Amino acid sequence: MSDFFPSERPSSANLPELSVSELAGSIKRTIETTYDRVRVRGELGRVTIAKSGHMYADLKDDKAVINTIMWKGSVGRLPFRPEEGLEVVAEGKLSTYPGRSNYQLIADTMNPAGAGALMALLEERKKKLAAEGLFEASRKKPLPAFPKVIGVVTSPTGAVIRDILHRLTERFPVHVLVWPALVQGDRAAAQITEGIEGFNALQPGGPIPRPDLIIVARGGGSIEDLWPFNEENVVRATAASGIPLISAVGHETDTTLIDYASDRRAPTPTGAAEIAVPVRSELVQAVTGQGERLMRGLTQTTRRHDRELTAIAARLPKPMVLLEARQQRFDYAESRLSKALQTAVLKKRSAFDQVGPRLRPRALETGLRQLTEKLDQSGKRLSSGLLRQKSVQQSKLETVSRRLEARGEQLRRRVGDTSATDQAADRLERAMAQRLSRMDDRLSRAGNLLEALSYQATLQRGFAVVKTRNGELVRASAPARSAGELTIQFADGEVEVSTGKARSAPSTPKPSSKKGEQGSLF
Repeated sequence: MSDFFPSERPSSANLPELSVSELAGSIKRTIETTYDRVRVRGELGRVTIAKSGHMYADLKDDKAVINTIMWKGSVGRLPFRPEEGLEVVAEGKLSTYPGRSNYQLIADTMNPAGAGALMALLEERKKKLAAEGLFEASRKKPLPAFPKVIGVVTSPTGAVIRDILHRLTERFPVHVLVWPALVQGDRAAAQITEGIEGFNALQPGGPIPRPDLIIVARGGGSIEDLWPFNEENVVRATAASGIPLISAVGHETDTTLIDYASDRRAPTPTGAAEIAVPVRSELVQAVTGQGERLMRGLTQTTRRHDRELTAIAARLPKPMVLLEARQQRFDYAESRLSKALQTAVLKKRSAFDQVGPRLRPRALETGLRQLTEKLDQSGKRLSSGLLRQKSVQQSKLETVSRRLEARGEQLRRRVGDTSATDQAADRLERAMAQRLSRMDDRLSRAGNLLEALSYQATLQRGFAVVKTRNGELVRASAPARSAGELTIQFADGEVEVSTGKARSAPSTPKPSSKKGEQGSLF
């Protein structure tokens, strides 16, 4: 046990007691004595030229960083402009800054040594992504004028989110969703990508509202600190975002690849909040001003129109004056209307008197008698034609029947098969019977048509035929009076009458009591 826990410790009673300033000064003298003159090669990180003219920069490689200072006189002698990412060779001495316990290189000369490795990689990646069209202006989406929900991808514990929330509250309060993510280190790029893609995966109307705008923000830093925003997965997620995105990484002089792929670049996180929303008070003031101008314009327009209407009304004549002439025209028209109606009635009556004689019963009877004669002639021609057609068809049928019988007899003699011959004969007889039946039907229909068109059918409807004793038709009253004796034929027989007992009929025949029937045809 004594080997592991010695019982006696070295006494510190003889060590001198130093103050912090004394110790810091001793370290400063030791470093300046040991490294009185050094030459260092590295890549410039963040470069700042103060208002005093002194330059403050970071000289770094992939494993370490040295704060570098160059006073104003040395800066003025530099043959080039120091820029971030430039590889340089600096000469000077090492020293310390006791106020912060930092060591630093105070350089008095500096010369470029070629482009830095990180900047070369950055340029190569930038060219590659630009060739794919990820930085095209046509891909950039317009920002919403009044976003209701804003998603912020940043560290939840830094000053950046507080600055953004404070500025949004001042300008235009909206609902803010924060996606916590590392903004520096090896895992930062993956978490930033997850934040962008996560906001885009939210569905509208879901339990978590989908942002109308995304802000990716981080404070300033060296190129190594900001390198996650140059990673390819972050840039591709930014370009593929369906939600408009504002990049607010670093300060105004810091530029990363996400700035090229985003829809809008803000110089600072606070600037992103200013770009995202308008100033509510300014909007209210603008709307109020527009409303006031509108009311003033409406008031002035109404007053001007009122004055114009008053002036126009003063030049217009009085309504009664306008109506007097029209009232007088109305009275004249009313007086002429009755005379015009009487004249029109007289003209129509005269025209009717000219047409009336052509519409008297005698003229109608004459036309009806002519039509009846034509109908009788057509019926006679049809009857004779049907009889001739019937006789012709009957003779044809008899001829065909004789031929068929002779043919059947020949077949019976040739074949000798009485059963087949009988069947053929039966079929022929049936065919003949069917044909005769059809011909008989046609003759029956023709007979019915003839009967319907004959004058006997007319007699069945209540008309009569007047004849003399010699059988001549009587078509007028004068021959009937001079004939002496007449024969009137009805549908069911004839009646002989004497004209000495007949009374003269009135000039205008009376209509039949049955609808659709008239008096005698002849």
